Amino acid sequence: MKIPRFSRVLRTVAIFEAFKGIVVLLVGAGLLSILRGDVEKLAETFVAHFHLDPSSKYPRIFLELASQINNTHLWMLAIFVIVYAILRFVEAYGLWRARVWAEWLAALSGAIYIPFEVMELTKHVNIWTIGTLIINVIIVSFMGYGLRHSKEIIDEISHLHDHASKR
Repeated sequence: MKIPRFSRVLRTVAIFEAFKGIVVLLVGAGLLSILRGDVEKLAETFVAHFHLDPSSKYPRIFLELASQINNTHLWMLAIFVIVYAILRFVEAYGLWRARVWAEWLAALSGAIYIPFEVMELTKHVNIWTIGTLIINVIIVSFMGYGLRHSKEIIDEISHLHDHASKR
């Protein structure tokens, strides 16, 4: 029974993509809440809350970037976040409904990140980077398998559907 397993995995990936869309929307909502406030003050509060030394390298870079952000930058970032979330939701819908175009979208959008993830591994090896790469390679491989065998899978699903309707 290869079909139910394939459908279950597709739906699992669909849930994962929808989850990514939700997370990105939550981040976007956070950005919109920042629009009402002072970004530089928020960054200083963040650095102080986590007891980071504002004169050390990364907190200093973070504070400098925060001082250069204006509402236009935040609106552009919020729009990008919304578009990205919509893309994740469309992909999730298509995968849930076992649409070939969604498999293509999942394979291509996942494959785009692999070189960057490998490059990141050459700089910093940690559990998150390794885990992200592994999950991404599994998803892209699965989508590639589904695309390569999609005609066979569709034919088998049609056959099962025809057989069930004759009963």
